[in-house]
Amino acid sequence: MQLKPGLLFITALLLLSGCDLVPLHMRDQPRYDTYEPSTLFADGTSARPIPPNTVPRGEWAKIMLNEPLYTGQVDGEYIEDFPIAIDREVLLRGQRQYDIFCSPCHSRVGDGQGMIVRRGFPEPPSFHSQRLREEPVGYYYDVITNGFGVMYSYADRIGPEDRWAIVAYIRALQFSQNVPLESLPAAERQEIESQLEE
Repeated sequence: MQLKPGLLFITALLLLSGCDLVPLHMRDQPRYDTYEPSTLFADGTSARPIPPNTVPRGEWAKIMLNEPLYTGQVDGEYIEDFPIAIDREVLLRGQRQYDIFCSPCHSRVGDGQGMIVRRGFPEPPSFHSQRLREEPVGYYYDVITNGFGVMYSYADRIGPEDRWAIVAYIRALQFSQNVPLESLPAAERQEIESQLEE
C-alpha cells in the first residue's frame, strides 16, 4: 500500500504540531513572577504597592474591620478580653472542638499528656503552668491560628469563632485546675478541706 503525498504531508504536519518548533507559546508569556526584580519600575520590584484609600474585599476586609476577632491582636499586641460573648453554649462548642483538635497532644485536661505524646510525639507545655495561665487570650488564638513550635496552624481547619470557643474552654480548664479554695461554696470547701486533712 502506497501513501499519497497529500496524506503523508498531513500526517507529518499533525505529528510535528506537538513539537516545540514554534519559538513562543502562550505558556511562555513575557511576564514577571511574584516578587521578581524589575527594571521597569523605579523601586526595582515587579510587585506594586497597594494604592492609597483602597477598599479591602474578602477575608482581608473582615480582618481589617475587626482585627481582634480575626487576629487576637490590636496594633500588634495580644488582647486580654474575648471579642465574643462567652456563655455555656460557646464553652460546650469549645470543649467539642478542643476534644477533636487539641486533646490528642494536650490531653483532655490540658496537662500536655495526650495520646500522641504517650506514643512518642514531643510533649507540649501544660496549660496549667504559671507562664501559660498568665498569657492573654489573644496569645492562644494566635497559636491556634499560626502554630507554634512543632504545632502547625489550624487556621484552615477551625474557623475564627470556634478558635475563640477553644480559647474559652482552655481558660475553663485552667480555672478548673486552679480554683481558689475561698471561691467555692461552703459545703464543697469543707468537703475538700476534710479530704486534705486525711
